[in-house]
Amino acid sequence: MTRNRYWTLADGHVPSWPQKDTFVLKEDEVPTPGAGQALTRTIYVSLDPYQWYYKRERTEPAGAPCHARTVSQVIESRMDGIAAGDFVFNTNGWTEYALMGEGAWRPSYMVPRKLDPSLGRISQAVGVLGMLGLTAYAGMDLMATPKAGETVVVSAASGGVGQIAGQLAKQRNLRVVGIAGRDAKCQFVTEELGFDACVSHLSPTLPADLAGACPAGVDVYFENVGGKVFEAVLPLVNQGARMIICGLIAHYGDEDGGVDRRAALMKLGKPIFKARNITVKNLWVSDFADFHEEMLAYVAPLVATGKIKYREDIRQGLETIPAAFAEMMRGDNFGKLLVQVSPDPTLGQG
Repeated sequence: MTRNRYWTLADGHVPSWPQKDTFVLKEDEVPTPGAGQALTRTIYVSLDPYQWYYKRERTEPAGAPCHARTVSQVIESRMDGIAAGDFVFNTNGWTEYALMGEGAWRPSYMVPRKLDPSLGRISQAVGVLGMLGLTAYAGMDLMATPKAGETVVVSAASGGVGQIAGQLAKQRNLRVVGIAGRDAKCQFVTEELGFDACVSHLSPTLPADLAGACPAGVDVYFENVGGKVFEAVLPLVNQGARMIICGLIAHYGDEDGGVDRRAALMKLGKPIFKARNITVKNLWVSDFADFHEEMLAYVAPLVATGKIKYREDIRQGLETIPAAFAEMMRGDNFGKLLVQVSPDPTLGQG
């Protein structure tokens, strides 16, 4: 078998934002599975903003492949219920091969599972049919509890979570307004995803643009960005509105990873929150791990029938991961960002 290549963090200080020398490509022997383990070949690596927190905090084991959720195929198994050839969701990280099972490091709530390719493209297991789908479902349907006729605003509306959250709101007969970046993204959000309107955070008149798109105010705000986007939404929230804080990507490069900025935003909004009886909730998808099957039962048929559309931005080759990751952190990708590092047999690649 070939050698195993993987990306790991370079020694020393991790900068505020990914730099060219932040990661190092290394090579090692392909691991051999022990009792209770399986050797898996990575097919798709998911790149997500939360991963930068893991790297800045050095949560990952030193010298190990950078953490990421992955879709993989089993090469050899000594795990009960897992056989060679199976497709699995796991957390191999930025690597070509890795072990799954006993002793393999992973975040506690990212439980490996066998995939059923008949439910959808296996790449979607790290997107609309995986943690991102669960994040959107938990935030929009379980936490925000939207009511027909209300107005929902979703920031980062063309991103991995935002595009799902907005379409789930449309399933509940809400008016949905997206906030995205360049014109092509805003056009995609309205024409492909079916949002009622979309405004650009790049516009110098963002507050006025958003107010014009929300003539009845905002009843639910699904927050993925922070900063000037949060400040544009804040004056528009209605009495009894709900605000779901999913992410603050604009602040992940802050020295504290955005912790102080989150507190500052909450302080800024406090007078309005209190006066208008606004409910503000932080969304941690790990709290909803037990709802995965419920989400899948609801969302998978909607995806299969085209009632929920989902755009993926798939790059090719292990070598491209650091550059693609930095691009995502800048918001330059378009859709859910993945890197394909080996052929996908379900697509006839081999």
